[in-house]
Amino acid sequence: MNSLFSQVANDKVLRTYLVRADAYMGKLGYTEHGIRHAGIVASGAMEVMSKLGYSEREAELAGVAGFLHDIGNAVSRENHSQVGAILASQLIRDLLLPEEMLDIMNAIGNHDEENGIPANPITAAVIISDKSDVHRERVRNPHTISFDIHDRVNYAVLNRDLIINPDRKEVILSLDVDTSSFEVVEYFEIFLSRMIMCKRAATVLGVSFKLLINNIQII
Repeated sequence: MNSLFSQVANDKVLRTYLVRADAYMGKLGYTEHGIRHAGIVASGAMEVMSKLGYSEREAELAGVAGFLHDIGNAVSRENHSQVGAILASQLIRDLLLPEEMLDIMNAIGNHDEENGIPANPITAAVIISDKSDVHRERVRNPHTISFDIHDRVNYAVLNRDLIINPDRKEVILSLDVDTSSFEVVEYFEIFLSRMIMCKRAATVLGVSFKLLINNIQII
């Protein structure tokens, strides 16, 4: 029997929503928000939950929420978190107990840094995983000369690693960055609110959050 996460991640209807959401985001000029991003956020959220001692089912719920967190972009970028939570409740509620569906809706509805609040571990895990997906693979624009700051910062990240260390009660986002193409201060210009949100999410999980850029602790 397929796991809950496998059922969701391989569902053709859900994948169509995510593909269309990403296409819409591309037309608006945003970095990649499609199947690749969904898979990375799901995997990271499940790893956070598993390594910090949460149950297999809770980890799966975090994975489902992570996979679907940007589904609302298929409708509109504005309020996409809340729209996505409602969409998910309509599309997968038959697979879940009511309280599980509510946990997933909470995680999707609160993942955005503009108005999200990490109120439970599943939401916190999704937030940390989502905000940690910074990488040049997300850049759509093939012309480096016309990069905006989001393209420039993402393109400069050569490698990212989300490290969960339960013994030291810490989660670390480690980035290998090509500083010849951007200044570190630019990272904070666009991502400071995201890093603050990660620190708040880590508190919900009972751990600290640290950011390393080229092996230097920034946060």
